[in-house]
Amino acid sequence: MPYRMPAEWEPHTATWLAWPHYEKHWPGKLEKIPFVYAEIIRALKDGEKVYVCVNNAKMEDAARDVLKIAGVNFTDDQVNFFIIPTDASWARDHGPIFVKDDAGNLIITDWVYNAWGGKWPHRNDDIVPQKIGKIFNYPVIEPGMVLEGGSIDVNGQGTMLTTKQCLLNQNRNPNLDQRGIEKYLSDYLGVKNFIWLEEGIVGDDTDGHIDDVARFVDVGTILCALADDLTDENYACLKKNYESLQIVRDQDGKKFKIITLPMPGPIYINDARMAASYLNFYIANDVVLMPRYNCPQDVTALKILKDVFSDRKVVAIDCVDLIWGFGAIHCSTQQQPL
Repeated sequence: MPYRMPAEWEPHTATWLAWPHYEKHWPGKLEKIPFVYAEIIRALKDGEKVYVCVNNAKMEDAARDVLKIAGVNFTDDQVNFFIIPTDASWARDHGPIFVKDDAGNLIITDWVYNAWGGKWPHRNDDIVPQKIGKIFNYPVIEPGMVLEGGSIDVNGQGTMLTTKQCLLNQNRNPNLDQRGIEKYLSDYLGVKNFIWLEEGIVGDDTDGHIDDVARFVDVGTILCALADDLTDENYACLKKNYESLQIVRDQDGKKFKIITLPMPGPIYINDARMAASYLNFYIANDVVLMPRYNCPQDVTALKILKDVFSDRKVVAIDCVDLIWGFGAIHCSTQQQPL
């Protein structure tokens, strides 16, 4: 059957989160991370439902306590908790990728999840889409290919952004070449036009996810990360990505409008550079959530996003602690289309 993956800016029923609990992602900082999620929920709850995976009733109680302390008031119609155990909280990658069939019915695609090439535990994460499908009685299809939600971005009309560093990595699908991977993405996500950038940014534990370097913001516009500092170790790869985007075409053969976003100042934890990027924003029904890193570039990035998303409120959320777990806001969220 023909399937289509809606673009992120299309109407949502809900946003999925997985309550943070895995201390090894934030050693010594875990107690701060739930309060970042509280800010995400605060910003989302009035515009769409928020569905939160928790490991058990005790974790739900703890999450409710955090929300109360943070002053996030909500109704049961706004925020719902589901006992769906997870290994980690990166819902973008292990959560369901929703598609629609030609009749407009919502279907879950459940791709193989191997925690970015087996870097972390993932037994529970890999079966999250199946559990969500069972709870909501959605059909679930299993393509049988390794894929994470943060490794792709679509404009909803047949064009996809991704990177060779990630999707062609031997720790994902060593039995498939580029053409084979494109066949799966075409069959199950409705992609007919592929934009392959080379690589992602330094410090990215996911091997180059696209949601740190380039994102669609409407059918014909792409936001692209660009470093101003020639000495920045991301300068060369981001410049190459930018140059590549100047010549690509959309599904109808038209050029894209390319808008650049600055990179934040480098963030180091234990001498390791974190994969901090403003491109890791999330587009919800009436808000856009932007990661903030408490550096001068925050102001410029916020202004650009406000200009681009003039129909939505842009909310900047402090992600200095969150990024230590190798992800930010987009990594933490997964949309369920209307």
